[in-house]
Amino acid sequence: MSKQFINPIELSNPGTYTHVVVAEGKKMIFISGQIALDASGQVIGKGDLRAQTKQVFENLKTALASAGATFADVVKMNTYIVNYKPEMRPTLVEVRAAYLPKEYPPASTLVGVTALAREEFLIEIEAIAVV
Repeated sequence: MSKQFINPIELSNPGTYTHVVVAEGKKMIFISGQIALDASGQVIGKGDLRAQTKQVFENLKTALASAGATFADVVKMNTYIVNYKPEMRPTLVEVRAAYLPKEYPPASTLVGVTALAREEFLIEIEAIAVV
């Protein structure tokens, strides 16, 4: 599988994501939005964005592994945060950095939303990987 990570000089320096990712491979993996539920269905980190974000990334890691992929194979991520404020971004960036490749992060979108499927969910992340 080959991937090309492009940050055109005509666009701002993204820092924690890549503007354009071109991927060629044999298999595409689409992961539904993951929320902060553990394997037993219990919410992890009620009211705690950092704890929920960590659980979401652990769930993404498990989902990727089930399809034979890792975070290095992720080419696109969409993140939804309830009542997003810019001061929440450092928490997200810190947790993401523990999981995503630093040199070639995926193309990413961050959207503030008014609500997710359940009141106790603060964050949801979906991903696309290519292997």
